[in-house]
Amino acid sequence: MDARLSALDARVERTNELLQRMLAEVAKTPSTHAIFVDAGYVHAAAGLLVTGTEDRRSFDLDAEGLIEAFIDKARTIFADSRLLRVYWYDGARRRIHTPEQQAIAELPDVKVRLGNLNANNQQKGVDSLIRTDLESLARHRAISDAALVGGDEDLVSAVEAAQGYGARVHLWGIEAAEGRNQAEALLWEVDSQRTFELDFCRPYVTRRPVTTYENEGEPPPSREEVRFVGAQIAATWLAERGRDRLAELLPGAPYLPGPVDQDLLVEAERLLSRSLRGHASLRRALRDGFWQHLKTQY
Repeated sequence: MDARLSALDARVERTNELLQRMLAEVAKTPSTHAIFVDAGYVHAAAGLLVTGTEDRRSFDLDAEGLIEAFIDKARTIFADSRLLRVYWYDGARRRIHTPEQQAIAELPDVKVRLGNLNANNQQKGVDSLIRTDLESLARHRAISDAALVGGDEDLVSAVEAAQGYGARVHLWGIEAAEGRNQAEALLWEVDSQRTFELDFCRPYVTRRPVTTYENEGEPPPSREEVRFVGAQIAATWLAERGRDRLAELLPGAPYLPGPVDQDLLVEAERLLSRSLRGHASLRRALRDGFWQHLKTQY
């Protein structure tokens, strides 16, 4: 009996020693955090808070400055942790990066992940991308903490999956202009919450100037006139950017990346000396003329 007890005591002691070594190794391993940003949520919430509109065409977002601000905030909150990277989730036609998204992707410690945009400019597939990344990093113990900037209820499953592997998920949000801009179910699931107020967001959101035109009181131009202007702008665009840039643009036809579409509209309004906003058929004619010229040159 004494021999068996001695053997058992020895096994318990060896087990305790093993556990102590494992705990010591864990203690040596630095904590790691990552920041997951739903760009659609940020544009809508920050735009509405600062400028009063969610329409991306009405304001500019300094994404680089905002990302740096998020990193600085995380450095303060997770003082003993290192940053893995920032994940920036956005939508794009056929998942082709816009120039703005390309610039963000080139930032250090930032990875851009793209979902699709539908005909109504709504993001599709972004929530599933967030879940995939969040769950994978938590499962492989690549992160101990995740700062999630978003508000959609569909993110609840991503939070639950990451927590199931031991990661803590912290929900960051933009102050709501009115009511709430984050789902209650999401607020209930996370480990902590933080809201960025107007003073935090204001430096990174700038309203675009509204242009007035002399010809506003006159009848609108014809579709043919607008289509011709679209072709003119396309010729200038191609001369300035070259055929390589055209090859990148063509797979998205008949859609245009947001920045290109915005530049097309602004230049057309300048040439026509009138606004085309509120004239959906004329804006379609403008894009038709733009694409028609480009396709004849390829």
